[in-house]
Amino acid sequence: QVQLVESGGGSVQAGGSLRLSCDVSGYTANYLSLAWFRQAPGKEREGVACIDNSHRTTTADSMKGRFTISKDNTKSALYLQMNNLKAEDTAMYYCAADRSGGRCYPEFFPGGRADYWGQGTQVTVSS
Repeated sequence: QVQLVESGGGSVQAGGSLRLSCDVSGYTANYLSLAWFRQAPGKEREGVACIDNSHRTTTADSMKGRFTISKDNTKSALYLQMNNLKAEDTAMYYCAADRSGGRCYPEFFPGGRADYWGQGTQVTVSS
């Protein structure tokens, strides 16, 4: 059973940075597609970024240039470096994993059809 545990969220002022982490256990991270999603109060969940088993990445247009997804297979960890944060980035951020071929298929990202989800970590950006 795959378990995903996020950490690194918190409160930051606009323009600041945060680095989210997601510890992956119960499965070899190298064979998974991994992604970050977020959901703000009253809004639908949206895809942030995805990384496949070849380390190819896909990032939502609104976050390109500010957010960077990466992973460390030796540590079974997924990361999201967030720079130049804005108030509209305030949301619960979730780590998600998919076992279907190790690619960021549209159904997984940004579709959100994941095999596993973490519990989320809150990011609050004050202006």
